[in-house]
Amino acid sequence: MNEADRALVDRFLEMMAAEAGASPNTLAAYRSDLSAAAVDLGGSLGDASAERLSTLGEQWSALAASTVARRSAALRRFYRFLVDDSLRADDPSAALPQPSLQRPLPRVLEPTEVEALFADAEQRASSGEPLALRNLAIVELLYGSGLRASELITLPRGALRRGQPFLILLGKGQKERLVPISTRAEAAVARWLEHVPANSRWLFPGGKSHISRVRLFQLVRELAGKAGIAPDRISPHVLRHAFATHLLAGGADLRVLQALLGHADIATTQIYTHVDAARLVQLVNERHPLADRGR
Repeated sequence: MNEADRALVDRFLEMMAAEAGASPNTLAAYRSDLSAAAVDLGGSLGDASAERLSTLGEQWSALAASTVARRSAALRRFYRFLVDDSLRADDPSAALPQPSLQRPLPRVLEPTEVEALFADAEQRASSGEPLALRNLAIVELLYGSGLRASELITLPRGALRRGQPFLILLGKGQKERLVPISTRAEAAVARWLEHVPANSRWLFPGGKSHISRVRLFQLVRELAGKAGIAPDRISPHVLRHAFATHLLAGGADLRVLQALLGHADIATTQIYTHVDAARLVQLVNERHPLADRGR
């Protein structure tokens, strides 16, 4: 990337941070995608023509559709910024490839599998062994509150306060959201806290900091294996999916679910409706004004 393009990308990322509240990870992803596109465009990014952009589809033919879609989205936002800030007169992004993406359906655990997972974790925690208490607190928060892995591992030691049935998280995109805490999760965390050093900054310390995402992933799989669940069917994110799908099946409103999960777009939350197709069909059959005519 030449110096002129690097300066434009820096200005773009400053805007994303200040106006869109983009997280450091998001900014790094934008920089990576724009740098890769600059290479594919022969080192000229800011003044690339629509004709030049139209050749990217062929250059990116070996990439995954999701990667092409992400890079195209980054370029579209970049060129829109250049036009909005009068750094460029035209927006050539209409020539970018637009792959058709089908959002993958989330893996879901059956309620019976969740029950088996908790039954085993609770039985092990009944011994009072500190790591068993920690593991129970982890699954209670992942499934009971729908926390993201990154949100859970960075919870401060004092995140949960006795008698307060919720906590305020700074989640994805540096956006705050209110997360409900069940009495079960509160009790599990309280028991674990007795074994967390008072000077620890984190609720789940590990090494010189908090436990890592990789270690969390390993812990959840180990717990699944002990409960008789195939480890390759579970992860911290699968437990978050289970939280969402089981709430929806229980009658939760989609907008409430969106707020609980911290989704910026309701379209992201709507993917969970696939698991409740049978309930929706039953609802139509029972509540539609013409339902009786077919009987």
